[in-house]
Formats: sequence, C-alpha cells, structure tokens
Amino acid sequence: MIIFAVILIVFILAVYAFIRTEPFGSLSTGKRKERIEQSLHYRDGRFQNLHHTPDLAEEASYYSVLTEFFFRRKERPKPLSAIPSRKTVLKELDPAEQVLVWMGHSSYFIQADGKKILVDPVLSGAASPLSFTTRAFAGTDIYKVDELPDIDYLFISHDHWDHLDYATIRLLRTKVGKVITGLGTGAHFERWGYKEEQIMELDWYEKAVMTEGTEVTVLPARHFSGRGFKRNQSLWVSFALQLPSMKLYLGGDSGYDDHFAQIGDAYGPFDLAVLECGQYDNNWRYIHMLPNQIMPAARELNAKKILPVHWSKFTLANHAWDEPVVELLKSVKENDPQVLTPMIGQKLDLLHSSDLSKWWLEVQ
Repeated sequence: MIIFAVILIVFILAVYAFIRTEPFGSLSTGKRKERIEQSLHYRDGRFQNLHHTPDLAEEASYYSVLTEFFFRRKERPKPLSAIPSRKTVLKELDPAEQVLVWMGHSSYFIQADGKKILVDPVLSGAASPLSFTTRAFAGTDIYKVDELPDIDYLFISHDHWDHLDYATIRLLRTKVGKVITGLGTGAHFERWGYKEEQIMELDWYEKAVMTEGTEVTVLPARHFSGRGFKRNQSLWVSFALQLPSMKLYLGGDSGYDDHFAQIGDAYGPFDLAVLECGQYDNNWRYIHMLPNQIMPAARELNAKKILPVHWSKFTLANHAWDEPVVELLKSVKENDPQVLTPMIGQKLDLLHSSDLSKWWLEVQ
C-alpha cells in the first residue's frame, strides 16, 4: 500500500508539473481577468453558454462514453489510404484572387480584398499536447508555417488543442499582424511570446473595425474551453466577417441552438458559412452538431453556401472518418445552401465557387 501511495503521489505531481508547461498556456490575470469578470457571459467563476449546456447528454455517463470509445469502436475511424490533396502555393497567389484554402480539420487560409487571414491553424501534425497522439491522417498535413505568407489577421475560435496548436502558434509569431479571439485566450499568446499590441480579445457581440470596409464581430457558439483542469476560463466564439466584396460566417465548434437564427437575423445573409461537420456523438450533442443539424443551422444563418470543416484530418469521435460529409449531403434539400467540398489544399474561389467533387469516394 505504501508503494502504491508513493507511485500515485509521484504520478499526480508529474501530471501537475506537465500541465504547467508552456504549451498549456496561461490563465488570465490582472487587467485581463478584470475585464473577463465584467463580461455578462462570465458567472460563477467561468464563462457560460447562452443556454444550459451539459457536457454529456442526459442518458450518457463518462463511463458509458469511455466504454463505447475504447471497446465499441465503429469501423473505419481512420482512412486506410492517404487522403488526396491539391497543394496551393500560398506565397505565389495573385493578390487579386479571392480564395479560401482549407488545410484540413478547422484550419483554413483566406485571401480576400487585399487581406490575408488564417483561422485555427493546426499544422504540427497532431491535435494534442503529446505529439505522438491524435496524429493527422496520412496526406492531410501538407502545410508548414514557413510556407505561409505574412498574415494580417489570425482568428482563433477557442483554445482546444485541435484549434489552438502551440507549435504552430509559436512559429507564426513573426508572421502575424493581429490575433483576434475571445476574452481570455490572449493569456496563452502572451506566454508564447506575442506582444500585447498584437492581441485583440473580444466578448460576444463586440465589433472591431479592421480597415475601412472590413470589420469583424465576435459572436456566440455553444461549446466550452480549456487546455488543463480548469475549464471555461476563456471564451469560445464564432465570427461574422464583413469584407468589401463579401460577408463570411466563420463558425467555431458549436452545438445546435437558437444562436444561429439570431445571428442570421442580425448579421446575415452570409455569402459563405464555414460550419463544423464531424467529431460528433449523440452523447455530446449539446457541444457539437450532429450531421442532420448542419443544414438547419445554415438555413437559419441565411447562408448562400457552406463549407463543412472539422473532419478529414483527426479522429476525435467514434464515427467513420468520412461519415460527417456523407450524412450531411444526405440531409440537403431542394433550395438549401450549396455545400462546397474542396480537397485539402485546393483553391476555392470565394466569388465563383462550385460544389466541387466527392473526392472522399476515392479513399479506402
């Protein structure tokens, strides 16, 4: 018993020391914490969703979820062959082109109206504090930071490892003009060497004018945050991006709720909505949309087209790797927003985009 107790204590101390290392970021202090505490969305020591949002559905338990994940795995959680891609050389883009390049999962690059924008980049090959776990599928990790041009605006939706990648963010430091994110996330960036003047933290419904004709409004999502034991100390967000030639909705992770209709009424219509599609489970349906909820959300946003992301790079849930897009396309009705399905790395014309190919059918 004494040996067991010593081993347990050593393990606990090792875990505690590990989560205090730099990749886990920092909690807000000082003026940043004071501002957080003034937010209408921060109560009882943490940020809150607009409506009650349990981590698990009422019929689920952590035991049942873990049992299903480890012992009742569905078939094909990972592709057996490499994911096809079509690499766009980002540094050689014509400045006049209006394009979006998806980098897999929730990472994408936008060049529009003279601005270069990067969203939730995870380019290290892993979505985890342990680089040998949650590895990217073969063929999906095709971009490295040194292949990116200078970035005017880096948008971060929240601080989970599959959206805020320490290795990528550290390497991006000298390439980024401004970081735009939710309250509290800036503490991570400051620990990682970013200057205070580079970081713009906003609460839900706050707007920032970036340049003349270009502005962004930070908006709600239904999710949670946290890189360590203490959750919901930074705010999870989505973005309405108004550019001179188009309006985009950049959605972070979110469960389905009435905020999509509210956003559509107040800030739509949108020329394109980027919506999560994947890493879902009925057991956590309040914090990630199920496939049959994506098109209702798109309709309520008043989106003309949608780009499904949050799939095809990492296994974070118990479904087949291509199930998200297959089930999404089954749910499309006549006159619904057009679904765009580019390959990773393929150049998507933001002004004249088509629905592209069903490239996943070629993957074993």
